[in-house]
Amino acid sequence: MRAGALGAVLSVAGGVAWRTIHNVFTTPSLLLPGVLFPLLNFTAFAGGLSRLHDLPGFDFPPGYTAFQFVFILLQSAVFGGVFTGFGIARDFETGFTRRLLLAAPHRSGIVLGYAIGAAVRWLFTATVVTAVAFAVGMEVGGNGVDLFGLYALALLANVAGILWSTGVVMRLRTMQAGPIIQTPVFLALFFAPVYVPLDLLQGWIHGVASVNPVTHLLETGRSFVAGDAAGAGLAFAIAIGLAAGFALWALRGLRKAEAAG
Repeated sequence: MRAGALGAVLSVAGGVAWRTIHNVFTTPSLLLPGVLFPLLNFTAFAGGLSRLHDLPGFDFPPGYTAFQFVFILLQSAVFGGVFTGFGIARDFETGFTRRLLLAAPHRSGIVLGYAIGAAVRWLFTATVVTAVAFAVGMEVGGNGVDLFGLYALALLANVAGILWSTGVVMRLRTMQAGPIIQTPVFLALFFAPVYVPLDLLQGWIHGVASVNPVTHLLETGRSFVAGDAAGAGLAFAIAIGLAAGFALWALRGLRKAEAAG
């Protein structure tokens, strides 16, 4: 890509990202659900289910709070993308995105801008969730590098989430796309070892979780917190692969939106 074209893409991306971030942080009804949803889940899972740590074979030295924190962090990352996708659908229904498609010289910058906005939105949520987790006594066994790996993995999950949402919304261009965006995300997240380690799952759920790519992200994230970055290479390869695949999905959706006018 030539320097001029790259500059045009970044200019469009910057404008879209700024509008997305400004709308979220100045509208409580947009900001609060993305923050309260993971906090409520964290309270319910880490508090109400903490006795699960006493199960035979449950071996996670940092404790159940840290065990659930990793899931909540990844969940908040993916749903940060999903909630931003709802905003894109709203922009279509108000006519803003159609005007943007006509005005933008390089429309791929639109997708990039929404992705940047989703990342900033999630980083705020992650900061709040992390602060609450440490405030209630979460222990970690890793060092700063390990935690950086956890947040990097979650950020890739956020990118995959917004690109998946963008691809759906660009094809349907309506708020009615919400269930189509959410349902596969819920299934992928909750068909992973959410409450207990994979080895303690039994029956069909164990088989599903074993082939679920989210399981590798979740287990590696927990290994980061425990101070043992087991499986990090595979987890990052999966996360990057998901982000790349959904990038193609989103860009093809953009072409369909362009064709629809």
